[in-house]
Amino acid sequence: MRVGAAFAAPAVLVLAGVVAFPLLYALLLSFSSYTFLKPTLVPFVGLAHYLEAFRDPYFLNSVRLTALYAAITVGLSLAVGLGIAVLLFQPAPGRAFFYAVISIPMLIAPVGVALLWKMILHPELGIVTYLLERAGLTAPDFFGDPRYALFTLALVDTWQQVSFVALVLLAGLRSLPREPLEAALVDGASFPQRFFYVTLPLLRPVIGVVLILQTIAELRTYDLVYVLTRGGPGAATDLLAYFIYRKAFLGLDLGLASALAYLLLLFTLVLVVFFYRRIYREA
Repeated sequence: MRVGAAFAAPAVLVLAGVVAFPLLYALLLSFSSYTFLKPTLVPFVGLAHYLEAFRDPYFLNSVRLTALYAAITVGLSLAVGLGIAVLLFQPAPGRAFFYAVISIPMLIAPVGVALLWKMILHPELGIVTYLLERAGLTAPDFFGDPRYALFTLALVDTWQQVSFVALVLLAGLRSLPREPLEAALVDGASFPQRFFYVTLPLLRPVIGVVLILQTIAELRTYDLVYVLTRGGPGAATDLLAYFIYRKAFLGLDLGLASALAYLLLLFTLVLVVFFYRRIYREA
């Protein structure tokens, strides 16, 4: 026991320094009046920052947009990723080539993805605008029109995230036991019946892992918002992570930003626990 504790101690100390200390310090800041213009913890304000957040209509709008954005991106990523995984699971020549192609978006940094799609969807110079105009259609301002901005942002994010989802689900498909699938095939079950009544129930734990990881990733989306829309037009894409950034580094109120960050953390934990219980309750 003592030898094991001695070997584990360095890792525990590193985790305490890298993870625990910032979390505890941010919690302390959330109860303080700390700003960049007045960098002191005192006087403490208690729960004032948390109460202020729930009285702020812009914060509530940001929470609503973040929940909607996460629902769109996670739902699309799972649906498209599962479809791609099923297709790649089928025996076919040249699958290694398609594995490489599907992995490309995942290998690009989020800022690179944002810049790429910013050029593709540019309202005047973008290739999509050009093709739509050649077809006699009016191209919308994808990132400048509040009717399209959030959904376009979600599609860009999905384009990158679907690679990870597809590869994880493909690995899950390859790890499934063959006996239930072969038994269903012998019994004369069609492909849809085998997929919905055998494959999906067996794949449920893997889908649960993907759902939880993607939910965490989407709730803290910041890079795409910063490069593509800066929360605009208006507040149409002012997701919670970017809202917190604005409060901290534009509003210079680190105490309020820390409280908002803890609310985001609590929101994320609640969703993760909910999904975990729903998915693994019968698994």
